[in-house]
Amino acid sequence: MLENINVADQGPSFTDPEVIECPFPVYDHLLEEQPVYRDPVTGFYIVTRYDDVRRVILDPETFVSGGIVEHVRDGIQASRAARMREVYVEKGWLPGPSLSQQDEPRHSQTRGIFEQAFRAGRIKELDPIVRDTAYELVDDFIADGRCEFVSQFAVPLPLRVIGIQMGARMEDLWKIKDWTNAYIMRLGLLQTEEEELATIEAEIEAQHYFKKIFDDLRETPDATLLSDLVNTSTSDGRRLTDEELFAHIMADTFVGGSETTTNALSAGIMLLARNPQQGQLLRSDPDKYLRPFIEEVLRLESPVQLLHRVAARDAEIAGVTIPAGALVGVCYGAANRDARRFECPSKLDIDRPGAGAHMAFGAGIHHCLGAPLARRELYWGFRAVLERLDDIQLDEAANDYAHLPNLMLRALKELHITFRVREPRHDG
Repeated sequence: MLENINVADQGPSFTDPEVIECPFPVYDHLLEEQPVYRDPVTGFYIVTRYDDVRRVILDPETFVSGGIVEHVRDGIQASRAARMREVYVEKGWLPGPSLSQQDEPRHSQTRGIFEQAFRAGRIKELDPIVRDTAYELVDDFIADGRCEFVSQFAVPLPLRVIGIQMGARMEDLWKIKDWTNAYIMRLGLLQTEEEELATIEAEIEAQHYFKKIFDDLRETPDATLLSDLVNTSTSDGRRLTDEELFAHIMADTFVGGSETTTNALSAGIMLLARNPQQGQLLRSDPDKYLRPFIEEVLRLESPVQLLHRVAARDAEIAGVTIPAGALVGVCYGAANRDARRFECPSKLDIDRPGAGAHMAFGAGIHHCLGAPLARRELYWGFRAVLERLDDIQLDEAANDYAHLPNLMLRALKELHITFRVREPRHDG
């Protein structure tokens, strides 16, 4: 959607493929020199420092979320955005807002349904499913001594779990994954018009697929999370529309409930392989170190790097006036590497005090509802790998370590690893 241009004289753009692939040097510069930075291509005001990011996301009256996607698109290329909306209207329906794109009071009215659906008891019930799925996936490739970790483990683990929650047919999961990929790429704002049209066509196909499921669940409710979403009334007494339900399925469940976990699993294995001393420490006492390791992975790699807000009124941050109506990029990826909050922030340190204070799941009213489930998926995913595999190495000949081109998410395309089967430990 955005045309990359030479901005050498103006400063780096977050749309630059090199910045997207490795944003950390840019983060380091902005954190020290330009903590509120106006991107020369998008015009976004990028907020990077930890305390400033918290200020933005904890002030939803000044920095609003409602209508943010269309605001971003119209602000960048209005005529193209209008053409894309026509396609939705002709063949499906215009996308509704996800939870992260809603302001009060609508946000709280809708979030209440999700809080019930993601209640602690339900997450506890899912734990054996998460655990068994993780070990089964390792068993599928363990005899090979190598695997492509993203497609063989990091994608299917959370995808199967959320699929079970949503009552999806297992044979349809990879088709659903293709649809969520299309959704993610469209939101990433880096497509050509032809690419965006193709992803919209895929999204409309998904709309029709799920509409039938919505209709069936209204007639015959079941015990799935999706049935809860379809049949539970919001606090103001209404049921969610098809447009709203589809937005929540794509953004808040299949993307929010699987894609971010996938990215953290892949990044975590890469970090382990590149930090063997930390890996040895983790293996020495996983009961002590596995949870801190998970928090460090979330902090260092931040599966969600950037989200957007709109300034509802003039606001000053770090000496920069952000005018009313301006688009604001809340940079979690930079905030999580702010030396003002985390000592030696680019270092993996599973002994780090306070690593869980990272911003990977946001904060305030938009704090990720799926965080408890994501942490359980990461726990069992890494646990299964650590218990079954030893001497994990990156296959340098097969890997290019490329990430998907996306302004918001950080996702490895592939991660080829080799390993030995871990021998059972016999104590005493």
